Order: sequence, then structure tokens, then C-alpha cells
Amino acid sequence: MLQTDSPQITPILEAARTAARTLATTSTGLKNQALHGIAAALRGSAAEILAANTLDLAAGTHNGLSEGMLDRLSLDEARINALADAVLEISLLTDPVGEVVRGSSLPNGVRISQVRVPFGVVGVIYEARPNVTVDIAAIALKSGNAVVLRGGSAAENTNRVLVTLLQAAIRQVGLPEACVQTIDPFGRTGATELMQARGLVDVLIPRGSAGLIRAVVTQSTVPVIETGAGVVHIFVDESANPEWAVDIVHNSKVHRPSVCNALETLLVHKAAAARLLPAVLAKLTESGVTLHGDDRVREIFPAAVPATEEDWSTEYMGLELAVAVVDSLDDAIAHIRRYSTGHTESIITNDIVNADRFLGEVDSAAVMVNASTRFTDGGEFGFGAEVGISTQKLHARGPMGLPELTSTKWIVRGSGQVRA
Repeated sequence: MLQTDSPQITPILEAARTAARTLATTSTGLKNQALHGIAAALRGSAAEILAANTLDLAAGTHNGLSEGMLDRLSLDEARINALADAVLEISLLTDPVGEVVRGSSLPNGVRISQVRVPFGVVGVIYEARPNVTVDIAAIALKSGNAVVLRGGSAAENTNRVLVTLLQAAIRQVGLPEACVQTIDPFGRTGATELMQARGLVDVLIPRGSAGLIRAVVTQSTVPVIETGAGVVHIFVDESANPEWAVDIVHNSKVHRPSVCNALETLLVHKAAAARLLPAVLAKLTESGVTLHGDDRVREIFPAAVPATEEDWSTEYMGLELAVAVVDSLDDAIAHIRRYSTGHTESIITNDIVNADRFLGEVDSAAVMVNASTRFTDGGEFGFGAEVGISTQKLHARGPMGLPELTSTKWIVRGSGQVRA
């Protein structure tokens, strides 16, 4: 029986369930037409989107949003075009709905298959990320799910415009606009009701700060796919190539410091510290990064400020970095096990044994060798836009694309057989 203890948003959720039933059997071609319409609407309404975004940025600055949050909130023409491109990329991806995961035939002729089906209604709670509005809506549409969005007050104006555009594009191809809805007008009360709408909402996905994710996980009665905060590590091994160390660390931290796959803690083997740290840290400093170093780091690079215990578990989401010297690969792995959020870790090394140990013993959603942590991304992994980066182990882990927004059901075809 469906729960009805969400009085304000119940009509929205019920409309979403009805739309989800339509989407579940909608052809791939029609879904792709809607996606093409969304991409065209984004490009054609860029001025309107940017005007709304300007209002949100002004309010965010007035309200003291951090630089990282303002960066996530900000849109420009390039980012709008990138969003449109990502939507078109999703239209080119294989539709997961109906895909046969496995199957078999019994000796009596009964045929059994496990096929992918949409979840149904997906709720998403996020903050200051208007790109998520488009990304999630497009992925949900292609995977046959209706989506209910709670985008937060920081992006209220931008999201209002985006949802209106999305609904118009969906409606234009004959699909119900309730495929994409927002509960932003209901504020925090709406978010709380969404978290308690078990039976009306099939799965809930939080995206944002560690505090927001923790609140959703602990308060929700709806099943949650946890997208985690990114306390991301790089370990520079004794054998690391100096140029790789400088370039990979710099890219991982500076390329876009506000996102969850940005580097937050750098660990360096004691035998490589004097050789590599000066160049690595100097380039970071030139880019405006504040370094929080332990005692051994500060002996080599006195410009670093003293690191505290809190620094090792902090997701800065800005131009700050915690740096420590460790005695061994074992100590680096132990540090990561203690402080990591299970998002992404990378090792820079020329030692294949150490590389394999790192890959095998570090238990995060993405583990890398000699590569920037910024590659943990649905687009880079070939998924197009992504739902988020899951740091849990049930159902989905790592970047989530179309298949991760589906469940499965078993289909059995017989011709009169009965069980003996």
C-alpha cells in the first residue's frame, strides 16, 4: 500500500508514478527525440538560463557561499553547451531497458531470462548544482524513469527555468511532463516528505556535501543510493616519475577543485620526499593552493601551514590540500583506509609490484595507477552524463550511468509445463 504521509507533494509523486508507467514502455526512438528536444532547448534558451543563474550567483555571494559552491552553481555558455552535448551523448547510448542480463532454458523447455527494467520513480536531493538538474533528468528519461528533483534554494532561479524547459521538450514529443518534476517550491518540508515517501518513490539519490548525504541516508525511509563525499588521495611512491608527479598532482587538485574527484590529500614516500616535493608543491603554490603539511613536509617546504588531525578527513572543495610524508606503501594504504571516503585513490609509481598491491588492497570505488583522479567521471568513462559517484557497495559503485538506474525482473516463458 502506498504511503500518503507526504500531503504537500503526494500529487506530484502520484503523477510521477503514472508517468513512470508510460516511460517504462516508451520506445527508445521517442525517448531520444525528447533528449534531442532538451538539447535544442538548452542551446536556444541560454540567455534565459544565464539570467536566472546570475540571480542565484548574486544571492549566493550575498549569503556567503564558498568559492567551491559558487563554482558548482555557476553556468556560462560553455557549460550550457557542454550540458547539451552530454544530453545528445546520452541519446546515442544503448537503451538499457529490456536488455537481457542472463538467461537459460530448463530441460522441460521453460525459458527463463533476467531483463533490465526501470526503477520507476527516482528522487534526487542535491544542492547548488544546476547541471545535475539536466544530467539526472536526461539519464532518468533514457532509462525509463520519472524523476522528482529537490535542487535546493541556492539554485532556485536556475532550476526553475531548466525544469520548465525540460518539461516543454518532453511534452512536445507526446510524453507526460510529469516525467520530470521539482519540489523546490516546498522547501525543506518537501525534501523531508520526499525522504519519507516510501512506496511512492522507488529510490532516492543524494548529491552534495557530506552533511547533506549523511542527512538523507539517516533520515530516509526510501532506499538510498549513497553518492559519497570525496576525500581523495594520491600516493607518490619512491619510484615515481618526477614529471608525472608534478602534472598528475596539479591536475588532480587544480583542474576543478570544487568537484568530488578532486585531490584532497597527498601522501609521499619518505624516500621520494626531498626529490619530488619541492617541485610538486611549488607548482601547486603557484596556482594558489594552500598547503596543510605535517612536520616532515614543512621541513622540506616551510611555506606549508601546519596540518591538523581534521585536515586528513576534510573535503576542501577548494584550493587547499593536505600533505603528509609516509614511511612506506603499507603506511600510505593504512592512512587511506583510515581517512578515505571510498571515492578515488591513485598511486604514482614505476614499480609494478607496488602498483598491483595498491590496486588490490585499496578498497575505493575507483583506484588508479599513474593517472589523475579527475578521470573518475561518467563522461570520461564513456557513460555520457552521470547520476553521481556511488561510494557504497550495494547495487552500484563508482560512476553511475544508464544501467545503474535500472533494476531487473525475471521473465519465464512456458508452453503448459508444470513443476514435478
